[in-house]
Amino acid sequence: MNFTVPSPSLLERGAPIGQASLVPSLCALSCAHGCGTIEVMEITWYGGSCARLRGREGVVAADPFRSIVGPTGRGLNADIVSYGHPDESVVTGRGSKAKADVTSRQLGVPLPSSLEKAIVLDAPGEYEVHDVMVTGVRTFRDNEQGAARGMSTSYVYDLDGVYAAHLGEVGHLLDQDTVREIGHVDVVILGIGPQLSAAHAAEIVGQLDAHMVVPLPLTEAAAKPDADLDRFLREMSATDVHAVPSLKVTISSVPNETAVVLLEQKGR
Repeated sequence: MNFTVPSPSLLERGAPIGQASLVPSLCALSCAHGCGTIEVMEITWYGGSCARLRGREGVVAADPFRSIVGPTGRGLNADIVSYGHPDESVVTGRGSKAKADVTSRQLGVPLPSSLEKAIVLDAPGEYEVHDVMVTGVRTFRDNEQGAARGMSTSYVYDLDGVYAAHLGEVGHLLDQDTVREIGHVDVVILGIGPQLSAAHAAEIVGQLDAHMVVPLPLTEAAAKPDADLDRFLREMSATDVHAVPSLKVTISSVPNETAVVLLEQKGR
């Protein structure tokens, strides 16, 4: 599926892993000193699989579920919203999509009120929204072709020349066709939790040949000592990694060796 999304005013609302180096500093990544007018893409984590990617060409909110950011969105704004799977709080009955004025078209995900004017993507396809190119690729939330936890969509965003993949809650290694569809990736944002072993998560980074990886612990249990996140860091040979408020990256600051970046959860 290939199409260009009109402006909001025209729409109705509704290989084995090698040694992984650590990011030296945010200043180096953001090219804050001596880089002139080089554009910076910034990634911020809001909890779970929710992340904001902000660039000059646009702002993307990935998986901004009400169960994570609340019904109002707590000030989270974006031009583009992407959802990889349904909101578990609605599926299990812990939340009510009837309270939302806007829901996504395919998955019926209720949007936080702060994001109701954004363009919403929730299915595989190729999209152009404003100046941002987005590719949605079919993946699954388990290793059984979706039989256990359902299908998902992983997205690649071209923001200011940096290709960032948000894999969300992917639960399996990628086959060759999926790797081909995802294409070139500079940064991979990957949900870490019980749906995917640490070894497989690290192998996915290698499959995509990503030079930066942002692991997102999907649950509080995943972030505990010696749990999923720590096991992933060991698989990546990443030591002494300290969380930072956000990741700022430019085309020229993408490292040659794989770098692991931990993010602090915004609002905690």
